[in-house]
Amino acid sequence: MTVAPDIVEFLRRYPPFNELDPMAVEHLGSAVEIEFHPAGEIIFSQGGQPMEFLRVIRAGAVEVLNDGQVLDLMGPGEMFGHASMLSGLPTGFEARAVEDTLTYRIPSGVASQVLAEPRGLRYLARLLLEDRHHLRSGPRPEIVRDQLRQPVRGAVRSSPVICEPGTTLREAAQRMTAAGATALIVDLGGSLGIVTDADLRSRVVAGGLSSDSPVSDVMTAPAFTVPGERPGSEVLLDMLDRGVRHFPVTSPTGRVIGIVEDHDLVAVENRSSFSMRRAVTRAGTIEELIQASTMLRPAVISMTRGGMAALDVMSVFSVVADALTRRALDLAVAQAGEAPAQFSWLALGSQARREALPSSDLDSAIAWIDEADGDEQMIRQYLGLVATAATDILVRCGFRPDEHRVSASDPLFVRSLSSWRQEFRSFFDDPTQDKALVIVSVLVDSRPVWGVESGPAIADMFQLAPSRPRLLRLLARFALSHKPPVGFMGGLVVESSGEHRNRLDLKSGAMAPITDLARWAGIAAGVACASTTTRLSAGVDSGILKASDALTLQDAFELVCQLRLDHQVAQLEAGVEVDDFVDPDELSPLIRSYLKEAFHAVASVQRRIGNEIPWAL
Repeated sequence: MTVAPDIVEFLRRYPPFNELDPMAVEHLGSAVEIEFHPAGEIIFSQGGQPMEFLRVIRAGAVEVLNDGQVLDLMGPGEMFGHASMLSGLPTGFEARAVEDTLTYRIPSGVASQVLAEPRGLRYLARLLLEDRHHLRSGPRPEIVRDQLRQPVRGAVRSSPVICEPGTTLREAAQRMTAAGATALIVDLGGSLGIVTDADLRSRVVAGGLSSDSPVSDVMTAPAFTVPGERPGSEVLLDMLDRGVRHFPVTSPTGRVIGIVEDHDLVAVENRSSFSMRRAVTRAGTIEELIQASTMLRPAVISMTRGGMAALDVMSVFSVVADALTRRALDLAVAQAGEAPAQFSWLALGSQARREALPSSDLDSAIAWIDEADGDEQMIRQYLGLVATAATDILVRCGFRPDEHRVSASDPLFVRSLSSWRQEFRSFFDDPTQDKALVIVSVLVDSRPVWGVESGPAIADMFQLAPSRPRLLRLLARFALSHKPPVGFMGGLVVESSGEHRNRLDLKSGAMAPITDLARWAGIAAGVACASTTTRLSAGVDSGILKASDALTLQDAFELVCQLRLDHQVAQLEAGVEVDDFVDPDELSPLIRSYLKEAFHAVASVQRRIGNEIPWAL
């Protein structure tokens, strides 16, 4: 049988075929059948007959689903169906094409013979050791968490492929193939461009562009680069936020040391976030967006049960919430027509800090640019329609409106940029005025998620706060007024009445004292909107907090976040509404002990800070 050279060449670029005997891969390639699966097609169902084929993705993407929950998003070079084929058991998951996809189908007789080689057996053994569910070849959760905290340069697997803007697409594709690369860098002199294999598929193969065209016709420029010392978790968030899967990585001198891809950084649960974001961005109607949003909460369960740390789950949840917010605004603006003024939609609170959970409210505000053709009344009327429509869409997507009306649908939180600036100058000059500290505490946690080009973030105005000692003292007093939920006799303080009677409030009671202190420390250090962890680090760097105190607050914060997440995942699995109230009696004695110790430690930090601050105004 004639063997197509491109099939064998492709297989040899990916495991386990890259470690097999070349003649074995030739034999395997001769048995390959090429399949086409249109977007949305179920390739095989969960619980179906044992597989008689091994499949390898040539182009496109395939989702792995377990009981409707997305477990994995696989791309070119990845194989699936092997567990059922080798074991003779029914398929343990569903495989579905998420876009038009080509696969290489290899009969079980040939595939089993090749995989029975020593190197093939070692590969399968690694699968069994690293993944008890036999669903993927990704690393174990605890390894992933460690990897994500390491510098991203460690995830770079090979030297970059770099070319000039005039390089033809044919030559670029040949160089990528020779290097086994899925992307190449275009040197533009003072900046960089990037071309991925997806660009070649969509713009050359599908778009009909000539292979003699220069790479500058299809590249993305300027490419977003990341320094090699940056933690992998932060790079992952940028990937999710920007909806891209390749970042050039640079050395301290600016030299490109390689390209990092999403699968270099993320476990299966994180990769499902790319699938969610893709579904969100492609939603053309409100109904499609609502349908895409149904993937989020099952993914939270999957991420948590897969061993991902709470802070990482919260970050991914927040990024997807950002994407849903942006798409909801796109649809709301399309309904309302052309805007009379440019504006930015600001996420507030936990979403802005990227610490949101299924129980979180989606607080928001709007800032519009003053230079506009319409008068203020017309602008406010338009923005009111957009805010109401977008908020309604997000509620239908499963998010909660803020019960205190901290929302862009409330006129109080819809202002021109100059009005916001005037308001903050007033607060800085007289922080004792009514509700000043509350509004400052709300708006320092603000981050543009839509219309970013329209103007700066409101939170940037807080960079002036370190020069306002009176404001900082009042903010410290405000933060220290929230005490941890531990009583005089050492017991946990629970709700005394209402529907949550005898339950511990993990959000307002346990978490607020920590986030409030971190917010004050961040403002005093000149850091506005940022995560609680970043604010604590900034407080140490600026001398506002002792390193030991910041570590105490960080440990307590992580403990409370994990308890909140575990509690809400259990509620999601039970099909009940999520909240932040737990019965202390349902916690293990060890967890109760940890909580008490953490709350006592936070209270001690509060006392030390209170004793060191000069309270005279």
